[in-house]
Amino acid sequence: MDIIFSLDSIITAIGLANRVEIIIIAIVVAVIFMMIFSSPLNRFVDNHPTIKIVALSFLLLIGKGFDMHIHKGYIYFAMTFSAFC
Repeated sequence: MDIIFSLDSIITAIGLANRVEIIIIAIVVAVIFMMIFSSPLNRFVDNHPTIKIVALSFLLLIGKGFDMHIHKGYIYFAMTFSAFC
């Protein structure tokens, strides 16, 4: 999971910045945040296994990589539903 997040951070930093210094700072900050929050996040997911299903559902709903457009209302409804359940 950390590998996917770090690759996503690198791709985002490269895509958003024009200067190499900003890209390096963004990657370092992202790695520091991952190192700090990976253990608490891991404990939270272990204590609440339904979060894995909710996360997978969001990935499917968003359709990342499938070149599909999902109306924002569906995403907002799913986020609201998962927040209150």
